[in-house]
Amino acid sequence: MNGFDFTLAGTRLTALGSGALWWAEQRTLCVSDLHLGKSERHARRGGSALPPYETRDTLDRLDAALQITGAHTLICLGDSFDDDAACRALPQADLGRITRLMQTRRWIWIEGNHDPAPPALGGEHAAALTLGPLTFRHIADPQSSAEISGHYHPKARVRSTSRPAFLVDAARVILPAFGTYTGGLRSSDPAFAPLMAPDALAILTGPRPLPVPMPR
Repeated sequence: MNGFDFTLAGTRLTALGSGALWWAEQRTLCVSDLHLGKSERHARRGGSALPPYETRDTLDRLDAALQITGAHTLICLGDSFDDDAACRALPQADLGRITRLMQTRRWIWIEGNHDPAPPALGGEHAAALTLGPLTFRHIADPQSSAEISGHYHPKARVRSTSRPAFLVDAARVILPAFGTYTGGLRSSDPAFAPLMAPDALAILTGPRPLPVPMPR
């Protein structure tokens, strides 16, 4: 399993090269911003047609992460669907696959700004979730600590390489977007200034996760 280990609130976590976060002690995997159905929503709103394979690709990578870790619990950290209509419009094959993945583990949907309503797929649904010392929510709260969130789709550049990245400091982790058609916000963007401490790390995803001082 390719990953970079770090500690948050005394809890050992692993930033996986796939963009998922692994909490081995709790057998819990966390992903953020799947944005399933993005190509359908884009077309529905009059955008140019995108290849309709992003949901399948995202689910392939999620399935692989679940198999590699053997996770007993999955936390989807908000914006799992590009909107509620995109969830309803997913092809039956994709809905069936999600259902099969849910059958053998605890599955928790955290609400996001794109998908505030619980999906009609089962599992648990919450605005935020506290497990042990950690709090899971979609958008970081500057007043919070021991927090794991997503929303911003962070990415970082080192020399000529730009990749989705985890942002990590002593108070929080912001996960990269796991979805295939998600883009990203550079770690130097002013949005991160009130959230990440001066000594924060960026952990670039990829075959070999790369921790660096967070580029600003």
